[in-house]
Amino acid sequence: MEIGTGIVITFSTGFLAEILDVSPPGASRESIQTSHMGTTSAHTFTPADLVDWGELVVEMAFDPSTAVPMKSAAEAITITFPDSGAAVWTFQGFMTGFEPSAPLEDRMTATATIKVTGGVAVT
Repeated sequence: MEIGTGIVITFSTGFLAEILDVSPPGASRESIQTSHMGTTSAHTFTPADLVDWGELVVEMAFDPSTAVPMKSAAEAITITFPDSGAAVWTFQGFMTGFEPSAPLEDRMTATATIKVTGGVAVT
């Protein structure tokens, strides 16, 4: 069993945060319907060639004095997983959402959403 404690995320812009929770990107691809007038029993499909790696969602401690790279271009992002033979995911991505929260008598947090552009290299 592996746990997420110790995961490290680095951004080429130098953006840093105290990470609380991570939802790494997941892959999906479209299916192309290939049914035609001669198809008799059920629709048929073929897989599309392009993969969409989705989004990286990071919950972090919110520091209102830290500049958020919301208008930055795509940058190199690296996720280093603990206890998995030092598995590293590297990809290009850009921030599409940043939602801070400042509850009464509790830790201020923020959720950042980063869209992956291109593929994810796993080493």
